[in-house]
Amino acid sequence: MDISVDVARVLGAGLAIGLGALGPGIGIGLLGMGAMNALGRNPEARGPIMTNMILAIAFAEAVAIYALIVAILLIFVA
Repeated sequence: MDISVDVARVLGAGLAIGLGALGPGIGIGLLGMGAMNALGRNPEARGPIMTNMILAIAFAEAVAIYALIVAILLIFVA
Protein backbone atom coordinates (compact mmCIF):
# COMPACT_ATOMS: atom_id res chain seq x y z
CA MET A 1 0.00 0.00 0.00
CA ASP A 2 2.87 2.36 0.73
CA ILE A 3 4.34 1.99 -2.77
CA SER A 4 1.05 2.90 -4.46
CA VAL A 5 0.87 6.15 -2.45
CA ASP A 6 4.38 7.07 -3.57
CA VAL A 7 3.54 6.23 -7.17
CA ALA A 8 0.38 8.35 -6.97
CA ARG A 9 2.34 11.31 -5.59
CA VAL A 10 4.95 11.17 -8.33
CA LEU A 11 2.34 10.62 -11.04
CA GLY A 12 0.27 13.54 -9.72
CA ALA A 13 3.34 15.77 -9.63
CA GLY A 14 4.26 14.81 -13.19
CA LEU A 15 0.76 15.53 -14.43
CA ALA A 16 0.64 18.83 -12.54
CA ILE A 17 3.81 20.22 -14.07
CA GLY A 18 3.22 18.62 -17.47
CA LEU A 19 -0.26 20.00 -17.95
CA GLY A 20 0.58 23.18 -16.03
CA ALA A 21 3.42 24.03 -18.39
CA LEU A 22 1.56 23.10 -21.58
CA GLY A 23 -0.77 26.10 -21.54
CA PRO A 24 1.87 28.74 -20.84
CA GLY A 25 4.17 27.17 -23.45
CA ILE A 26 1.52 27.44 -26.13
CA GLY A 27 0.55 30.92 -24.93
CA ILE A 28 4.11 32.21 -25.04
CA GLY A 29 4.52 30.83 -28.55
CA LEU A 30 1.36 32.59 -29.67
CA LEU A 31 2.48 35.81 -27.99
CA GLY A 32 5.82 35.68 -29.79
CA MET A 33 4.10 34.99 -33.11
CA GLY A 34 1.73 37.91 -32.62
CA ALA A 35 4.53 40.25 -31.66
CA MET A 36 6.62 39.29 -34.68
CA ASN A 37 3.61 39.79 -36.97
CA ALA A 38 2.99 43.19 -35.41
CA LEU A 39 6.65 44.17 -35.79
CA GLY A 40 6.59 43.08 -39.41
CA ARG A 41 3.59 45.29 -40.11
CA ASN A 42 4.67 48.29 -38.03
CA PRO A 43 8.39 48.35 -37.18
CA GLU A 44 8.17 51.84 -35.70
CA ALA A 45 6.06 50.53 -32.81
CA ARG A 46 8.85 48.25 -31.58
CA GLY A 47 9.05 49.70 -28.06
CA PRO A 48 5.41 49.35 -26.99
CA ILE A 49 5.03 45.97 -28.72
CA MET A 50 8.10 44.50 -27.01
CA THR A 51 7.11 45.94 -23.63
CA ASN A 52 3.62 44.47 -23.81
CA MET A 53 4.96 41.15 -25.11
CA ILE A 54 7.47 40.79 -22.26
CA LEU A 55 4.82 41.69 -19.68
CA ALA A 56 2.37 39.14 -21.09
CA ILE A 57 5.08 36.47 -21.19
CA ALA A 58 5.86 37.13 -17.52
CA PHE A 59 2.19 36.65 -16.59
CA ALA A 60 1.97 33.44 -18.62
CA GLU A 61 5.17 32.12 -17.09
CA ALA A 62 3.78 32.74 -13.60
CA VAL A 63 1.15 30.05 -14.25
CA ALA A 64 3.89 27.52 -15.03
CA ILE A 65 5.73 28.50 -11.84
CA TYR A 66 2.54 27.92 -9.83
CA ALA A 67 2.24 24.46 -11.41
CA LEU A 68 5.85 23.75 -10.47
CA ILE A 69 5.19 24.74 -6.87
CA VAL A 70 2.15 22.44 -6.76
CA ALA A 71 4.22 19.59 -8.18
CA ILE A 72 6.97 20.12 -5.60
CA LEU A 73 4.39 20.23 -2.81
CA LEU A 74 2.86 16.97 -4.07
CA ILE A 75 6.23 15.26 -4.03
CA PHE A 76 7.61 16.45 -0.72
CA VAL A 77 4.60 17.30 1.45
CA ALA A 78 1.70 15.06 0.46
